[in-house]
Amino acid sequence: MPEHVNPEAAVELVREVISWYAQQVIRERRAASPDAKRLEAMKAQLVECAADERALQVASEEEVAEIAARYAALSRELKGG
Repeated sequence: MPEHVNPEAAVELVREVISWYAQQVIRERRAASPDAKRLEAMKAQLVECAADERALQVASEEEVAEIAARYAALSRELKGG
């Protein structure tokens, strides 16, 4: 049985990742030679994150815990840790 995770904490984790991807989109758009493929990949990740954030509104405790664990790991990975 997964550990209970507060849904608000899970939303915060998702929003941290959304913020990271949004910053990457801004940087790529401002680059002298933006990489269209990277930009599209980052935008696709933002769409996926937004879907997960919406899913948390109706998710079971188990689903909340799974999403929180996934985003905690992704956040660490994206921040280089």
